[in-house]
Amino acid sequence: MSEIIYGIHAVKALLERDPQRFLDVYIMKGRDDRRLHELVVELEANGIVIQVANRQWLDEAAEGAVHQGIVARVQEGRQLQENDLEGLLEQHPAPFLLVLDGITDPHNLGACLRSADAAGVHAVIVPRDRSAQLNATAKKVASGAAETVPLIRVTNLARTLRMLKEHNVWIVGTAGEADHHLYQSKLTGPLALVMGAEGEGMRRLTREHCNELIGIPMAGSVSSLNVSVAAGVCLFEAVRQRQLS
Repeated sequence: MSEIIYGIHAVKALLERDPQRFLDVYIMKGRDDRRLHELVVELEANGIVIQVANRQWLDEAAEGAVHQGIVARVQEGRQLQENDLEGLLEQHPAPFLLVLDGITDPHNLGACLRSADAAGVHAVIVPRDRSAQLNATAKKVASGAAETVPLIRVTNLARTLRMLKEHNVWIVGTAGEADHHLYQSKLTGPLALVMGAEGEGMRRLTREHCNELIGIPMAGSVSSLNVSVAAGVCLFEAVRQRQLS
């Protein structure tokens, strides 16, 4: 099975991590871009053949998305399975996890993966249903993070949260009606931060399995933040606290 990726960051990240997965690489005819040229040199140094295509062909291959003049067809990477999660927990005495419940927009998934990578998150957990696919759009927005942060899809999110609790992971959910905010919460130690969908928030069962609910203090006129922005705010408050602990 193969898949399409596009964009300079996404292609470069895969090249650095797993160059053997490349099948075909196409660049846009006449594109004059220093970063693209440098990437082409790296690809050719790895023995990857570059083909030239016109803008229309690349636009169609990327389904109209911004491809920055490069599209690659690659072998599908190994997806972590639900049963890989326990092994991951054993590797990290104080796991730092991000759980996304009901995030259906691939742009938001990609942005959350990018923030998770920057914050040093060990894995991102999503339910199999009501969740965006890790498609080319998500990978482009993730700017390479999709190749470095494990994404684990689970059949039953509530059951997974119970399993995390059994491993002494503290489950912190974000909710607008929480009675305290993240700056009043302890976000050190084994931690899973749960973000719900915009508007709907976390599902009822997900909320019930959280040890704690926190909010983000809002001083302006808007009532909420985009989920990827909210995830970044919460993740880096956890990073701050964990660095001080």
